Amino acid sequence: MSPQLSPAVVLDPGSGLHMQEVSTRPAGPGEVEIEVRAAGVCHSDLHVVSGDWPTDRPLVLGHEAAGVVTGTGPGVSSVRPGDHVVLSWFAPCRRCRRCAAGQAWLCTGTKAVANTLPDGTTAFTGADGRPVWPYLGLGAFTNRLVVPESAAVRVPEELPFGIGALLGCSITTGVGAVVNTAGVRPGESAVVVGTGGVGLSVVMGLRLVGADPVIAVDLSPERLAVARRFGATHTLDGAHEDVAAWCRRELGGVDYAFEAIGSPKVIETLPDMLAAGGAAVLVGMTATDATGSFNLFDLADQGKRVLGCNYGSSVGEIDIPKLARLYLAGRLPLDELVGRTRPLSEAGAAFDDLRSHTGVRTILEP
Repeated sequence: MSPQLSPAVVLDPGSGLHMQEVSTRPAGPGEVEIEVRAAGVCHSDLHVVSGDWPTDRPLVLGHEAAGVVTGTGPGVSSVRPGDHVVLSWFAPCRRCRRCAAGQAWLCTGTKAVANTLPDGTTAFTGADGRPVWPYLGLGAFTNRLVVPESAAVRVPEELPFGIGALLGCSITTGVGAVVNTAGVRPGESAVVVGTGGVGLSVVMGLRLVGADPVIAVDLSPERLAVARRFGATHTLDGAHEDVAAWCRRELGGVDYAFEAIGSPKVIETLPDMLAAGGAAVLVGMTATDATGSFNLFDLADQGKRVLGCNYGSSVGEIDIPKLARLYLAGRLPLDELVGRTRPLSEAGAAFDDLRSHTGVRTILEP
């Protein structure tokens, strides 16, 4: 089988964001070839475009996607052609100490964060024959791609591709932050700062486990209205309300404070929102060199905790099918998380949606 040429959204350090034709080689050993049907647009992609996470290589962007398996390489046993799959961007090696301990989200052997396949190569090449690299090991803003087997998670065929795409990152991260990272219990209180795709997924997760009250904070009235429908009992405009003061005054502090933006200034305010023994959960990703400061005496004296959250402390092969079943059973209202659908050629406008807080989550269809 010869490589196939497809349009792709590429970020090049020299020329910026543009559409480019790339060819994709067939799947090799331990690899799976996917026809992409839908891809989500995430702030992690925007971090690369904006330069918060610099790159010195041309990248096919995109890491939230769902599609259909069109081919498998030698040794692949978990999926076969025709299967519907969600792509898990943090493809674990399945061999390191963390993977063996059931903590795939802390895998030390994955090459995803190096923007390569497990063997350090790429399946993409440009028209000039030079390599183009898959962002987070996927490069989902194109028609066809090749991924490691551990990144292709089989899901029920009745799962809509647009919903499946969001299960690949934002939903799994947000719900996982509640269920896995924080371990929120029924009746515990929480505030969620930032109600984009990930923050709304945190709100959904909190409703799923029976948290109460649930306070959503954002600058967008549209997103706050959606947060209400997703289970928030209170909403606050972060531009006009001192959230920490409100939490102390109305609730005596909350049990959990989730930050889903990646803003150091906001993160620094989280401990002041907490009751004694509470936990701040850092879900949003900051720039790579971001730092922050806390009142260390308050953390120690009040037994407060700060929890890092990578991918919702999730194991894709376990958590993605579980979330798919919850959606299909009517337990997660994920359809409302899709703000608009655009063709792949409008990726630039989709990033503008993120910047301007327009819509909820944009889906690209190749």
